Amino acid sequence: MEDVLVIFAHPAFHRSRTNRALVAAARATEGVAVHDLYETYPDFLVDVRAEQRLLEQYRTVVLQHPFFWYSSPALLKEWLDLVLQFNWAYGPDGRALRGKVLAQAITAGGPEDAYRREGTNHFSVRELLSPFEQTARLCGMAYAEAFTVHAANHITEETRDEAARDYSRWLTSLRAGSVSLWLPGPE
Repeated sequence: MEDVLVIFAHPAFHRSRTNRALVAAARATEGVAVHDLYETYPDFLVDVRAEQRLLEQYRTVVLQHPFFWYSSPALLKEWLDLVLQFNWAYGPDGRALRGKVLAQAITAGGPEDAYRREGTNHFSVRELLSPFEQTARLCGMAYAEAFTVHAANHITEETRDEAARDYSRWLTSLRAGSVSLWLPGPE
């Protein structure tokens, strides 16, 4: 079984300097593969069985995307809706993802202090990611602490480079099983 699969989704990748830096860092990290959904499915016609076979090969799955309206870009939501099928990902016979780790790497436009009770967004990143955590729970997966780059559109090139190095280290820690879990896997 392979190590870490990054499922990447960004509808305007060419305009996102931060996501370009993170994807480049992921591609350069040993034991990490990157799968670009918008590159693979520009028509949104997801090959469900091919995606399921891909997921079956990896122990850890990272959903990397910009934080659009407190969620994911449309194609990632479409991918989740279609690929995580009843009796494959969950349900009485749905054990394909059981025991694996789900994690998220997101870029957010707002600064870190906007994601707290007193901040502009009133909720923490973890609270806003709770639908993804519940998806992991339903599928019998552990859910790792997210990697987040705040103020992604306003950071300096130096800060972006540092975030890319941090992302590579975080992916390496995921691979080693040493990232903190927000939700432990099933017993």
